Amino acid sequence: MCTAITYYTKDHYFGRNLDLEFSYNETVTITPRNYPFKFREVNDINKHYAIIGMSYVANNYPLYYDAINEKGLGMAGLNFPGNADYKPVEEGKNNVAPFEFIPYILSQCSTVKEAKKVLENINIVKIDFSSELPLSPLHWIIADKEEAITVESVKEGLKIYDNPVGVLTNNPTFDIHLFNLNNYMSLSTEPPVNNFSKELNLETYSRGMGAIGMPGDLSSASRFVKATFTKMNSKSGDSESESISQFFHILESVYQQRGCVHMGEGKYEITIYSSCCNMDKGIYYYTTYENSQITGVDMYKEDLDKSELVSYNLINGQQIFMQN
Repeated sequence: MCTAITYYTKDHYFGRNLDLEFSYNETVTITPRNYPFKFREVNDINKHYAIIGMSYVANNYPLYYDAINEKGLGMAGLNFPGNADYKPVEEGKNNVAPFEFIPYILSQCSTVKEAKKVLENINIVKIDFSSELPLSPLHWIIADKEEAITVESVKEGLKIYDNPVGVLTNNPTFDIHLFNLNNYMSLSTEPPVNNFSKELNLETYSRGMGAIGMPGDLSSASRFVKATFTKMNSKSGDSESESISQFFHILESVYQQRGCVHMGEGKYEITIYSSCCNMDKGIYYYTTYENSQITGVDMYKEDLDKSELVSYNLINGQQIFMQN
């Protein structure tokens, strides 16, 4: 399971937690402008916007989990089991496989508005990357510096939702997540007042009681509520350090710790990595489960006009600064 968010201070930020029980040895991958994107059913794109994000590179193809392009458009795919429904190839449509979806959008769109236009004729098709790498059931968040949308390919067809909270988790469908927020409208950052009974002298006895009732479990529905409340009420300074620190603190509110979600056979779901992309500066920051130090990769320190992928292995070992 996963959680993705947007966050805006002076700059604009986009990122996610990747929650799984195993890793594919993913890398921070930069796709330069002249890397040839080969697609299964639509025309190849040989010149495009540069992209940076987290991916598993298979057969020299970046299978992006989340990424931003040089224009400041971000996109992430999150697990959507039981609801994702991929279609057969349809004549007259731009038939794009799920593993191609992030490159297809980020290679040619600079804003959410442009992405919406491209989405008008997209059909998400059931084509595996390979026999060893079958499709994952996904839905996606696409965000720029102004707005965000959620894209879901379900049995009824392709659904595109405006995402006013800039948050996405997993099941259920996004419209239900938004509706569920109605159940938590009484949550507040302020101390509560006694609406229970005028006949009882009820008083606050602790800080933070205005948020009593906020879910704290690790289910996707609960993480959506908690991440949304935390993000919408978050306060941060405008500096890069303050902004990215606050971004990671928001994601920490819905971290998954080893041992809390048992997947069977001694395996546990954990937050394998968390990412924070500066959409204005093209910097990809990340932490991993074992390494809480923030590490950054700047796409503009690479030659973005080349044609070969650039990949950086994750620094997974804990980095500890000894002060004495």
